[in-house]
Amino acid sequence: MMEFENLIRLIETVSASSLTDFKYEKDGERIRLSKKNTAARQSVLEIAAAGEMSGSLKGQEESGGQIVKSPLVGTYYSSPGEGADAFVSLGDHVTKGQTLAIVEAMKLMNEIESEYDGTVSEIYVENGQPVEYDQPLFKISQEGQTER
Repeated sequence: MMEFENLIRLIETVSASSLTDFKYEKDGERIRLSKKNTAARQSVLEIAAAGEMSGSLKGQEESGGQIVKSPLVGTYYSSPGEGADAFVSLGDHVTKGQTLAIVEAMKLMNEIESEYDGTVSEIYVENGQPVEYDQPLFKISQEGQTER
């Protein structure tokens, strides 16, 4: 069983991070920690509201684009550093494997790469905004299907 001091350290680390949920399992021992993250939840609600106003995200997916989603919970950054140009902007052509943004989680910078070739037709989040797992970040339209 996990020692009490290690459990306390784990709780403090998760509490200080932007994680909203943490699961650990080893040798039949399971730990799950979760917390409310009102800023992240608010951003999801803002995206949902924007989706309702302009049609659902699913509907946008069906209208000729592929949605790039966040693979983890963290903070979204559109550029490699403060004052640097954004990795991509609306209307930019991107190729599969190209870096689109960074999501910081637990002080680790995770590059978000395009899974598609095409044109950036939507950017759903703003620089510095908290993001949830599987939250839409970009819409990549195939050539000839770009919405303007």
